[in-house]
Amino acid sequence: HRRLAMKSLSATELAGCLDAAFWKPAATAKEFAAFCAGARGQKFRAVCVNGSRVALAAAGLEDSPVQVVALIGFPLGTSDGDVKRYEAEVAVDFGAQEIELVLNLGDLKNGNHKAVMRELCDVIEAVEERPVCVVLETRALTRAEIANACALISDSGAKSVATGTDFWPDTRVSVDDVKALREALGPKFIVKAAGNLRDAQLGLALIAAGATRLGSTHPGELCKG
Repeated sequence: HRRLAMKSLSATELAGCLDAAFWKPAATAKEFAAFCAGARGQKFRAVCVNGSRVALAAAGLEDSPVQVVALIGFPLGTSDGDVKRYEAEVAVDFGAQEIELVLNLGDLKNGNHKAVMRELCDVIEAVEERPVCVVLETRALTRAEIANACALISDSGAKSVATGTDFWPDTRVSVDDVKALREALGPKFIVKAAGNLRDAQLGLALIAAGATRLGSTHPGELCKG
């Protein structure tokens, strides 16, 4: 029933589930302004940007329902936890409405769960009730590690989890990735699918598998109809 319903999503409805990411380091002001205008015009759910562009995004999307999401610890997640907390605080000061925090996978794999939880709680506390999405790289984790991560994320008070950063060109999100997160987190948690996502057919399959949101650096290809 749900799978059939997903097939009927229009390009506009798909755009409403989409977080469009922008992180070209040498982009001009004109390019970034065009990105914000496109996000506004196509009615994307959100844009995801690095800290130095949060204020620009907030200005470009003012009086728009498009949310400004700040990427924290992006893309490796290996920044010190205190640095991530400060990065999140600054992003909020500049207008971030949501936070996307890349988890320290080294701590997770080494079984240092106290450090993982401390980092999560510190960032969540720092952003004063703004939604926090925790980013994994599901392709780099075992199913047991995914289950451990999800338990920590759920206990921390985070609102959502993402399959990956979408930074690595050889990593493609799959239906199985989404199913693993959905199974670990239950039906109500927000699950974002990201990873070399460029076509609507895969986007619909990911939503049918349990994804609540989609993330892409190629939103035009994904929502072309």
